[in-house]
Amino acid sequence: MAYTHVAKAYGKVYVLRIGHRPERDKRITTHVGLVARAFGANGFILADICDEHVMDSIRGVLERWGGEMFLSCGEPGKRVVREWKKSGGEVIHLTMYGVHVDDIIEVIRASKKPKLIVVGAEKVPPYYYEEADYNVAIGNQPHSEVAALAVFLDRLYMGKELRLEFPNAKIKIIPSLRGKKVVSLEDN
Repeated sequence: MAYTHVAKAYGKVYVLRIGHRPERDKRITTHVGLVARAFGANGFILADICDEHVMDSIRGVLERWGGEMFLSCGEPGKRVVREWKKSGGEVIHLTMYGVHVDDIIEVIRASKKPKLIVVGAEKVPPYYYEEADYNVAIGNQPHSEVAALAVFLDRLYMGKELRLEFPNAKIKIIPSLRGKKVVSLEDN
């Protein structure tokens, strides 16, 4: 599947990362951004703080591996949610306290409204639970926010995102049963 963007079928999909702690969360927040990109999101917003290490890592992947994605950091998370809803979008908060993904994904998928997926770090303020249109659980056990985002996007896109090919890529993996095959696309 070419990068005609699976999100077009379901409206815009952005990921809002809240609660980032620069001294502790660089890798995890970077991985949230990378999963957002690889699994078909249109944008990644790092709320309330701007960690240029995280943003540079995601930009580097976009530069080498291709794709287009809106990136922003330092925007107040609560304001992003308010403006998203005011503009007609819906907010999906991933939390282990929510409704099981399999019990709500059809409703979410059927909506053509732009989707803002909120992914927290440590303790999430009550505001996000209250303002979310959907509090969605990827199971009701402690787990990684990276895994939760990947599972949610996979369910949303019904697996189609796993075959995305990104424009402007400089390198590409050639799938193989053994070894690693990576080709440079800059020579072509």
